[in-house]
Amino acid sequence: MNIRRVYEWGSRMDRVGMAVTRVGLVVVLVWIGGLKVARYEADGIVPFVANSPLMNFFYSDPGAYAAHKNPEGKLVPENRAWHEANGTYPFALGLGAVIVLYGVLISTHWWLPQVAAVGSFLVFIMSVVTLSFLITTPECWVPALGDTTHGFPYLSGAGRLVVKDAIMMGAALVTMADSARVYLLRSSSAHAAAPEVTAGVMRNALAS
Repeated sequence: MNIRRVYEWGSRMDRVGMAVTRVGLVVVLVWIGGLKVARYEADGIVPFVANSPLMNFFYSDPGAYAAHKNPEGKLVPENRAWHEANGTYPFALGLGAVIVLYGVLISTHWWLPQVAAVGSFLVFIMSVVTLSFLITTPECWVPALGDTTHGFPYLSGAGRLVVKDAIMMGAALVTMADSARVYLLRSSSAHAAAPEVTAGVMRNALAS
């Protein structure tokens, strides 16, 4: 087996990788954004929002969230009622709509790359905000319940979920650059073709 040929094959996979990255972003954004209509998903983001100085004003009573956590798959009527009054579900619906919109914007790359570039930039900003939860949300770290492994750098399930946005942030920058490049190339081609079209029209007019 010629190892060099393997690397040559790998070096030609950049366009395929770009397409997979872009489609992956769209799938994740539309799927996760769409799930915000489900109550369990809305309940799950409450600790992040309630502890964020950039977002906690969306809730009526962010300081009381810890007493009203709902485990995934379990219905606690008293907690559900608190979340209704807290504004948990309207906020989740709005956030979900925004996330789905970002995915749709990125999906327009093949027709409107300039729009897709904007969508990717917005996802980059969203990822930066999400990563800030590592600083603001105590639930991102293993709690001190008796074991010696707690606090930084021991990520909890919530923390592991958040830190993955570092990958999304990088993917968004890559797709943004690619969409912007395609847009600029198409614009340059259109501008270069315009004088030729104008000259052709003038020649036809003179000939007639």
